[in-house]
Amino acid sequence: MFFITFSRQAGSLGYEIIQMLSKRLGVEVITHDFIMNNWLPEIAGDHELRMLSESPRFFLKRSGTGVSFAEYIETRLREVVTKQSVIIQGLGSQVIFAGDPAALHVRITASDAVRLSRVMQTHGLEKQDAIRFLELSDRKRRRFINTVYEKDWADPGLYHLTLNADYLGVRECVSLLAYLAEVKMTAAVCPGSPDSTEETGKPSSFRHPSEEEFSKILDMYNIAWEYEPRTFPIEWDAEGNITKAFAPDFYLPRFDTYIELTTMDQKYVTEKKKKMRLLKELYPGTNINIVFKNDFYSLLKRFGLREGDPAPREGGTAQEDIGNTLHKGGTKGE
Repeated sequence: MFFITFSRQAGSLGYEIIQMLSKRLGVEVITHDFIMNNWLPEIAGDHELRMLSESPRFFLKRSGTGVSFAEYIETRLREVVTKQSVIIQGLGSQVIFAGDPAALHVRITASDAVRLSRVMQTHGLEKQDAIRFLELSDRKRRRFINTVYEKDWADPGLYHLTLNADYLGVRECVSLLAYLAEVKMTAAVCPGSPDSTEETGKPSSFRHPSEEEFSKILDMYNIAWEYEPRTFPIEWDAEGNITKAFAPDFYLPRFDTYIELTTMDQKYVTEKKKKMRLLKELYPGTNINIVFKNDFYSLLKRFGLREGDPAPREGGTAQEDIGNTLHKGGTKGE
């Protein structure tokens, strides 16, 4: 199965693109109105439905079933995408399914001038009324994503593809998206094909043997990890070209922490600490730590992963072992 999530600005032709693409692909479109009329009445009364239509914050309230309305919607959406290919319009789906290999996240935009002209024409509004209409529309979309998911609706990192409908017509956008959908379908049916977009986070090879050894520690205790999953630009030239970037060796989703392995060589330590400092200044809230090889080699020895070492020690937890190593390398969010 594959599915496409859409975020759109009012006046960007997003609605028209979604409807034409739905017909071309023969898939259902799940919208806010759809869930308000078909899903939420199963757990919400009239008053709750009215509040849900007015307040994004109410989506965080717990229903009579014990889960929040936002959690209920997410559960239903996840059930749907495992059974059929669909288009999901809004609903924070670009956040809910971030990183899902079966998803294609699309945002449709247009310039303010073009959007204004279209809204005046399609809605028969005077210029000032059209300006107000666009402001309210953008504000509501931004507030919903920020309130329910604490994300910026306009963050390009939430989308695989952003289409500017100033210069692309509806048919051009649909043709492009239909082709990408076909690639997604091929990848879903033939996961081993060259066009498959499935990402496991596990590399076929590592840059250094020590990285593979460290991965074995994580695997031994079933701690999920990803190898160099993200590259952070940290320096640019005067024209905005990236001149320096930092790709931490590992990411541990369970700890929401990036790990950079290093030796005790002061030259490497100084350079990596500089990169970490720049990364934390530019990307606040990112947790990253340096782990010295001496530290994790001691773990390897205790776990018996190196030739001639004793069997893995008994007692303790993976969290304690990894946690101790992290603290030796630095504190989260330093």
